[in-house]
Amino acid sequence: MSFQFDNLATSVAADRRVSPEEIRSLRQLGWGDGQIHRAEAEAIFAINRQIDAPGNDWVDFFVEAISEFVLNGSEPKQMCDEDEARWLIDAIAQDGRLETMAELEALVRIVEKARNTPEILKDFVLQQIEYAVLHGEGPTRCGGELASCHVSTAECHLLRRVIFASGGHGPAAVSRHDAEMLFRIKDATLKAANALEWPQLFVDGVANFLRGFSAANAQLSHQRAKQLENFIADSSVNVGRFFGRMAKEAPAVANHFCKVFGHKRPGTDYTVRAIAGEKVTEFEANWLNSMVEADGELDALEKALIERVEAELD
Repeated sequence: MSFQFDNLATSVAADRRVSPEEIRSLRQLGWGDGQIHRAEAEAIFAINRQIDAPGNDWVDFFVEAISEFVLNGSEPKQMCDEDEARWLIDAIAQDGRLETMAELEALVRIVEKARNTPEILKDFVLQQIEYAVLHGEGPTRCGGELASCHVSTAECHLLRRVIFASGGHGPAAVSRHDAEMLFRIKDATLKAANALEWPQLFVDGVANFLRGFSAANAQLSHQRAKQLENFIADSSVNVGRFFGRMAKEAPAVANHFCKVFGHKRPGTDYTVRAIAGEKVTEFEANWLNSMVEADGELDALEKALIERVEAELD
């Protein structure tokens, strides 16, 4: 972190306000060498905790800077490793919950933009979003309000962004953890005047888990992506010779790929998994039955969900 950046961060934190001019200066200094470093990211978090009334300009800068550090601070790009995930969680969860809307938006943006994120971060994001929906208050960055008494339109937008995020359990793939979160929110707000978008989101999300194939299996882990990028980088200068050798040395090349990327397991073809995902398995059927029977009654949203699944099975 540069001396100028440190001085500016200290000045902003002292008067608990940040002006547009200061944001521009922080942006210029922070990206002076083309990337945000950890010391700068930590200083930005410190400023965020001090500001009394952060405006949209600050939230935008905060989200952009923290996302840049987490997703592009190391290779491979657009991925978050375990160390970065733990740093982000520690920075946000100082008292066990989100402190500001900027932090909430940063979490959502990271799982939206990432190619994949560690399980520890996925679980943390789900916990924070659920808490924000059930207990949060105040404006969101994308418009609308968090409301502790019902599911608002803004909260529906946040939930949809998270559960269908590419850095979650797969692009447009809803996991069992996502679906159970939707059930908990549904049960907690069943008698509330929820947003018109909420029933559709609940049915879409849970039906996706029941009927969709898990794209988590198709995602590259951080380690595997790094192996792949290193392999490509090492071989790029000899691409012609590499493909020429493949024709003559197919067994050896295949063996090399197996060592680097692992043996292909029977039945893991992407298309086969996709077709299999169109069927509701016995586990999924038992899971749905347990969720519906948990409170001893069939409510309107559960009925709509069952009708959707039955219609898609016909």
